[in-house]
Amino acid sequence: MPGLPPPADGERQTLIEFLRFNQNAFFAVAHGLTDEQARATPSASALSVGGLVKHAAGVQRGWLNRVLAAPDFPAPDPRPLEEQMAEFADQYVMRDDETLTGLLDDLRTVNDDVLVAFAERDLDTRVPVPHQVPWFPSDVDSWTVRWVGFHLIEELTRHAGHADIIRETCDGATMYELMAAHEEWPETDFVKRWRPAS
Repeated sequence: MPGLPPPADGERQTLIEFLRFNQNAFFAVAHGLTDEQARATPSASALSVGGLVKHAAGVQRGWLNRVLAAPDFPAPDPRPLEEQMAEFADQYVMRDDETLTGLLDDLRTVNDDVLVAFAERDLDTRVPVPHQVPWFPSDVDSWTVRWVGFHLIEELTRHAGHADIIRETCDGATMYELMAAHEEWPETDFVKRWRPAS
């Protein structure tokens, strides 16, 4: 992954490349972390890098299900509301029984599924708005698949930024040196690969 999304021909490929770029940010920000570091909450936020990796998978999975069901709603979740809300809260936390490798593997799978969906689905297909969700608008009945793609870029960008701050608070590592290490960029006078402190 280079430091910027590549040029792309057409709307669909541009959307896919920006999605891919922001999906991959989580692998760079997690590069070289132990499970303990990934679980840590060293900043003012209650979030951890591992929790944000987990949330990036969860939020994409939720929207992917909506895109794949469109123009209908996904099948309703039969579980009690309390169980659904507990799962939603758990999506932000890297539990003691979870590993960073496992969370990244799950994210990689979801990322691939999302990219396939946006390569294949009609971008003008209407995705219905669930009016029972309090943070969704009550005066909008549907979005397009295109809108969902841009919303996912927004979500991933916001949370990758959160993860950058948490990672820098954890061990001082910053975005470009982590990207350089994760992608094995050639080193220059301007960019060096991140290395663990000796």
